[in-house]
Amino acid sequence: MTVIPPPYAVVPRIPADQPFVVQPSATKRALLLGGLTLGTFLVVGSLLAVFLTVLFDPGFAGVMGIVGCLLLSGLFFTGLQFAVQHRAGPALAVGPDGLWIRTRPFRSGGIWLPWAAVAEVYRRTWLPERYLCVRPHDPRAGQHLGGFGGLDAAMSKGVFGTGLLVSLRTADRSEDEIMRAVAWFAAGRVPVR
Repeated sequence: MTVIPPPYAVVPRIPADQPFVVQPSATKRALLLGGLTLGTFLVVGSLLAVFLTVLFDPGFAGVMGIVGCLLLSGLFFTGLQFAVQHRAGPALAVGPDGLWIRTRPFRSGGIWLPWAAVAEVYRRTWLPERYLCVRPHDPRAGQHLGGFGGLDAAMSKGVFGTGLLVSLRTADRSEDEIMRAVAWFAAGRVPVR
């Protein structure tokens, strides 16, 4: 059984022994990232090919070489992001006392929030992603995250209203199942919408 730390404790990894645990789904993430990367690079590559052909006339092989290098570099960085995210362990763990949530989308650190410290739990959509957002009562809840963690949290807070969020589209459980579990464990102590 996990020892419950004081509120806002940042831990290196979210414990997986809680009653309800959400892991990132490798298949869903690969399909989403792969589709976005391929679509983006096909559009950008086509535009670049037309641009290079009109301006420089490098020939078909030259254009395809440049576009191919760009596509490979994009796939490399997408694969790197994919690998980092899926080694990080659980993204969310919920229990009767509170919840553990990742402090950064692509790293393993998590923060413990008892239900009394949570102001609200809500969903937000950003482009193809849908997120479960947790807003704590105390704005100091995400202070000790380090330099990059603080930057991630500040950007997320500007877009979503909080720096504590978990992807619902790429989770190993369905969005409805996750929201029902959070609402059930919150037991009316926190608004879940």
